[in-house]
Amino acid sequence: MRITGKKYFREYVNRIGKEIPGWIEQFDFSDKSVDFSFQTKASAVYSSNIEGNSIDLNTFMNCELNKNKFKPTKEIIEIENLVKAYEFAQQSDLTENNVLRCHEILSETLLIKSKRGRYREEPVGVFGRTGLVYLAVEPGFVEKEMKIFFNDIKELLAMPLNAQEVFYHASLIHLKFAHIHPFMDGNGRMARLIEKWFIAKKCGQKFWKIPSEEYYKIHQQEYYEAVNIGVNYYELDYDKCLDFLSLLPNCLKITNL
Repeated sequence: MRITGKKYFREYVNRIGKEIPGWIEQFDFSDKSVDFSFQTKASAVYSSNIEGNSIDLNTFMNCELNKNKFKPTKEIIEIENLVKAYEFAQQSDLTENNVLRCHEILSETLLIKSKRGRYREEPVGVFGRTGLVYLAVEPGFVEKEMKIFFNDIKELLAMPLNAQEVFYHASLIHLKFAHIHPFMDGNGRMARLIEKWFIAKKCGQKFWKIPSEEYYKIHQQEYYEAVNIGVNYYELDYDKCLDFLSLLPNCLKITNL
């Protein structure tokens, strides 16, 4: 499945896509009570929480207010690094080199230096309570898959897309990246960041404020189940991808309820 493909677009529109323009119109991007910096930190906290980080948003913000009184824990530093990665992305083009730089920034506490910002050279699986859930593509094919992935992103960035198409392809980008699993660690964080990065490049910087990471955290079990559409890279059934693609637009409703 290529991220440029539109095989499921008509069904996507019928299921949820037709709601997207209205939800965007209702979303309060100008809300002065939620500043850009705060939303970036919230995104980093919720994305880290999905990966098992136990620091909630209130705790993180209070640590930020009192940096001179506390020695930051590894979990705090992990979130701070992810904030820096978001800030770098917000000022950068969505390219392969910049994605590798983002990963280098966010993975400081996750990986040894030689593995940061570099594609993995090891086999990687996703494990659950019952054992192996998913086996990613072999390391020898990662670079090839990522070249295709970024060529497709370049093509999408050059295309005129409406809001429905942007959200559709953004979700496919997220899903495909997660399935390639190009790094030893930090893949989930990067997938969620790139998804929003793509939307912001197509629709404007204000779209960094959409609470997609918060929505995925609130609906974490549903999120995990929707990602899981095959036991390995070669047996992925993208005919089941609509459940995942339908998650992202719902984040627009968080502040509209």
